[in-house]
Amino acid sequence: MTARTWIGTGGYVVFLIAAALIAASIGGSIERTLVVFFISLIAVLGMGVYSGNSGILSFGHLAFMGIAAYLSGILTMPVAMKKVTLAHAPTFLANAHLDFFSATVVTVLFVMAVALVVGVVISRLDGSSATITTLGLLVIVHGIIIGAREITRGSQSFFGVPRWTDITVAASCAVLAIVVARVFKDSVFGLKLRASRDDQLAAGAMGVNVRRQRLISWVLSAGLVAIAGVLIGHFLGAFSVKKFYFVDTFALLAMLIVGGMATVSGALAGAVLITLVSEFLRRIEGGVDILGYQTPQLFGTTQIGIGLIILLVMYKKSGGLLDRLELDEIVLPKLLKDRVATAARRSSPPVVPDGLLEAREITKAFDGLLALDKVSLALKSGEIVGLIGPNGSGKTTLLNVLSGMLPATAGTALIDGKDMTPLPAYRLASMGVSRTFQNIRLFGSMSVRQNVLVSALDKWPSSSTRSADAMVDLALETMKLESVAETQASTLSYGDQRRVEVARALALNPRFLFLDEPAAGMNREETDALMDDLKGLREQFGMGILIVDHDLPLIMRLCDRVVVLNEGHVIAEGEPQSVQKNPKVIEAYLGRKGSRQVAGTLTE
Repeated sequence: MTARTWIGTGGYVVFLIAAALIAASIGGSIERTLVVFFISLIAVLGMGVYSGNSGILSFGHLAFMGIAAYLSGILTMPVAMKKVTLAHAPTFLANAHLDFFSATVVTVLFVMAVALVVGVVISRLDGSSATITTLGLLVIVHGIIIGAREITRGSQSFFGVPRWTDITVAASCAVLAIVVARVFKDSVFGLKLRASRDDQLAAGAMGVNVRRQRLISWVLSAGLVAIAGVLIGHFLGAFSVKKFYFVDTFALLAMLIVGGMATVSGALAGAVLITLVSEFLRRIEGGVDILGYQTPQLFGTTQIGIGLIILLVMYKKSGGLLDRLELDEIVLPKLLKDRVATAARRSSPPVVPDGLLEAREITKAFDGLLALDKVSLALKSGEIVGLIGPNGSGKTTLLNVLSGMLPATAGTALIDGKDMTPLPAYRLASMGVSRTFQNIRLFGSMSVRQNVLVSALDKWPSSSTRSADAMVDLALETMKLESVAETQASTLSYGDQRRVEVARALALNPRFLFLDEPAAGMNREETDALMDDLKGLREQFGMGILIVDHDLPLIMRLCDRVVVLNEGHVIAEGEPQSVQKNPKVIEAYLGRKGSRQVAGTLTE
């Protein structure tokens, strides 16, 4: 975490402590309301750890909250009380009695274990599929709680839980939750998960194991929500299973969405706003006295009001009130930079070992249609190989297969003789295969530096952040991006975004770099500058470069060898001068009638 982040987090902590002290001095309903606010905030922060960083909305976290409330209640309930309320409970539970702290620890660990088992499945799902699965989890746990009458009393009130939760306990846990949520967001795990939120495909290509990052955040978020469940159970003393179902799920999701689920500040802002509105509407719902006139009870007013707030906020700001900006990023944008560049962090390029990448008779079929038919090529360290061919010839498909984005139907891809064909993209990235994309795929909500840092952390994990920072500095300097390092990537010009993609790929310290149409959309001046940069990359880093582009003059002037694809077949391979005169290449590009014109096109 940066100094600015610590200052921002400290501001949240001071706010929570001040609110707790004021409420404690006033007491009564204010104190009770603030305890509920703190508990809700913990739950929302927990949900945000997963949903905010992954971009996948979860309806299932109230299930963990319910499990925690019941389990901690059973563990702390006096044995004598259990004989009355849970007369048919199993012996080991009927005789168990723990203090509040011990019961909380046991409960949180149990809930996290349950989340780990469930998360193995959910982490493999994307988008709406994962969201619907979390809804199914909520329904299943609700049904289990009702069915387990011997230990939960089913749909009846569960009572006899000691009331340990007060303003001090709730505020302390809220402070812990807000620090944990912010630390996770700005950690290596959070950075990688946010990268997958912006572009899952690109994150995988940069070495991010998306499933692992989602699983880690899912389990941690379940732990925070479990704390909220323990607190609410020991605050109410008596509750029923409906407390952990759709109504409260709706309220917590409203807090998360209205404030902005991508930020810790958003969770805090949403919790404050929805709590205040709910308290106000709840009083109106029960009827109020206005100048001697008693208004009728208006059931459902609270839910209707919250729903209208969600609609209004989504209409005005689809990302929530704070969108993806933390308060400290708004209030202190120039006071403290995320980093301080120093000469000491600059370093010379890491040594890239010599290697050989081979594609042997790679075949790829889509529903029986052959996109690649027994394609073979080789790429050595320090070599620039051009891959050209008409549109639809299979160039990008070959890059996708070699980088682990697509499985090969047949054939083998090898690095130094080792079969890498079945490996996913993030594993190949760790082996030294890096790439850019035909259509720019940046992590748009993140800064240029953060984009590059995501890939650098694959080679140098959290234990070696100085090495990762040094590699990021080197990549930014190489691609002349130091002046925009703290700029949001999506706001850059097209040419600069292309450079960010290359810098991000370089930060992996790759042995083999795949460039998919890097000159697309550039004018001649920009293309010439790119060509100089690419030549410099080979000299500076010593990697092998496989470049796909339709700019034939660029390919012919830049590459040591050229491979030509047409309709999924290799029709020519060799030095640029020989390839550009090959009749098959001429025919593939312009047909037989244009064969006299193509030579000039290839060489100008």
